[in-house]
Amino acid sequence: EGEKIVTFDNAIVAAGSSVARIPGFPYDDPRIIDSTGALALQDVPRRLLILGGGIIGLEMATVYDALGSKISVVELMDQLIPGADKDMVKPLHSRIAKRYEAIYLKTRVTKIEALAAGLRVTFEGEQAPEPQLYDRVLMAVGRRPNGREIGAEAAGLTVNERGFIPVDKQQRTNVPHIFAIGDIVGDPMLAHKAVHEGKVAAENIAGHKAFFEPLTIPSVAYTDPEIAWMGLTETQAKAQGIAYEKGSFPWAASGRALSVGREEGSTKVLLDPATRRILGAGIVGVNAGELIAEAVLALEMGADMEDIGLTIHPHPTLSETFCFAAEMAEGTITDLMPPRKR
Repeated sequence: EGEKIVTFDNAIVAAGSSVARIPGFPYDDPRIIDSTGALALQDVPRRLLILGGGIIGLEMATVYDALGSKISVVELMDQLIPGADKDMVKPLHSRIAKRYEAIYLKTRVTKIEALAAGLRVTFEGEQAPEPQLYDRVLMAVGRRPNGREIGAEAAGLTVNERGFIPVDKQQRTNVPHIFAIGDIVGDPMLAHKAVHEGKVAAENIAGHKAFFEPLTIPSVAYTDPEIAWMGLTETQAKAQGIAYEKGSFPWAASGRALSVGREEGSTKVLLDPATRRILGAGIVGVNAGELIAEAVLALEMGADMEDIGLTIHPHPTLSETFCFAAEMAEGTITDLMPPRKR
């Protein structure tokens, strides 16, 4: 349609992100797909290789496993969903290891050859198999912001070396009447983060004072079982030298989990040893994504373990496992033998 000049008093840039690609693969072959293409396939591949064992890759694996594909996952790191704690990932890994054709950790793909019979994939790494033939290969190795793709610098906007558009707590860019939200302003690239940033930008444009200052942004992997976490993880605490204690409640002791036959889950809380306030939480199990919101609210409100433990939860529910985890930390639980105090 050619060029079109648009004038405005204020603008919000919400141009999102694009699928990241590993260079050197034959992307002109339609059998190599990304997460967007995976949602529009006309058939169900018999053998599907997923490059990337993060959230997007495993969510797509969950879908196509349910549809009948033989799934293989290759991940460069030493665990699936590297952003989550290992104890949260373990129940998922154990379950899908029995269902999927293969899971290759500490492994990368070095070559993809487009053959008439399929895509011949060559691997390298600790768990690398011999070259394998697949019907489809799904690229799920992350996303990159669209700051440069939209030519934001032509409007005077600053775009950093990674392609993000820097903003302040009001979502304002270096150009005062232009705001930006979502994937294009920084990690984590999550829809619920973008929605709240959009509200902040709109409030400021309307003349109100609003700021994006969350204490945490929850993450959820919609796998089976689901994994959800918020605030400080144990991995982060250890890496940063942050003192913490934790309480963990196994779903094997949850009547509700037992009644639905999904007792592999667990709920844990991390707390400050001095103040007993919550620092983080992780949940693995069915509907973990629904359950994590209470932990987010607890962190935002500065709740301590006693606050959580004394809050009456309905029984029998999965939601009470959060309360039980807090009681485990305090040593006040009656549903299970509390851990011995050191």
